[in-house]
Amino acid sequence: MASKKRPKPLSHGRPPIQKEKERMSSKLSATIIRSHHRLNKDLAAAVKRGDQDTIQRLEKAIKENGGLKQYQAASKQGQSASRGGDSSKILVQWLQDADILPTTTATSNPNPNHPPPNTTTKPLKLLEIGALSTKNAISQFPTRVEVTRIDLHSQGPGILQQDFMQRPLPSSSDEKFDVVSLSLVLNYVPDPVQRGEMLRRIPLFLRQQSACELGKEKLPALFLVLPLPCIQNSRYLSEDLLLAIMRTLGFEVTQRKLSNKLCYYLFQLVGTGSGEGVKKRVVRDGPGMNNFCVVVE
Repeated sequence: MASKKRPKPLSHGRPPIQKEKERMSSKLSATIIRSHHRLNKDLAAAVKRGDQDTIQRLEKAIKENGGLKQYQAASKQGQSASRGGDSSKILVQWLQDADILPTTTATSNPNPNHPPPNTTTKPLKLLEIGALSTKNAISQFPTRVEVTRIDLHSQGPGILQQDFMQRPLPSSSDEKFDVVSLSLVLNYVPDPVQRGEMLRRIPLFLRQQSACELGKEKLPALFLVLPLPCIQNSRYLSEDLLLAIMRTLGFEVTQRKLSNKLCYYLFQLVGTGSGEGVKKRVVRDGPGMNNFCVVVE
């Protein structure tokens, strides 16, 4: 029997993000990001085949396209708050709708270091995977939300440099979280099976009995954000199939929002799921479609 290939670390898919020196137009940054994704997708396939000639050709093309440095600047700028890229604003809104967070932030509270009177609930524990900043919308609730931020390439203090797939499993409920945020991370994972493994791993970090008493009917939860083409223009993934995959893992969708470029979901972990595998299959086909896919083994 052939031995199972060892999964590549997530660092092979999502590059580090450096501080941008100059602003670029949104059109240029989008072009750079699309080109870099396409080249790296082709490179990953060439590496899998062991095609050295193609590997060298693609590595040269990536370098001529500006390489990681140019891609990193475009990626961070595209996700910057100044361009509406702070997806945690949507998470905050949904947590407020569920009465888990107040409608006023700590920065607007006359006593920001103290919770409101008669509040005895413990803070919400949130694990933010792929954190870019410590100053996003969710950070405006320091007395209500205890955030653990991790990323493959830390951007500074407050963000732990860590591969989620290598993060030690919680040994107790106290080490688990009420919410896991996975915003624009799954699409950087280079392999469909690894994407499925990432989603399968998330329930292990969520605690069924939340210490946060507010909004318990919505917790524990996964906040998932993907580029819209992943579900609307893929040969192998539709929104219906994504929701079906999440149900096999024990999740039910409680909130959903589609923008011009992104899709946002809040899933509640309601059980263990069926554990049924989901193979790669064509759900639709047509010219110009992408091959984004999630496989659960």
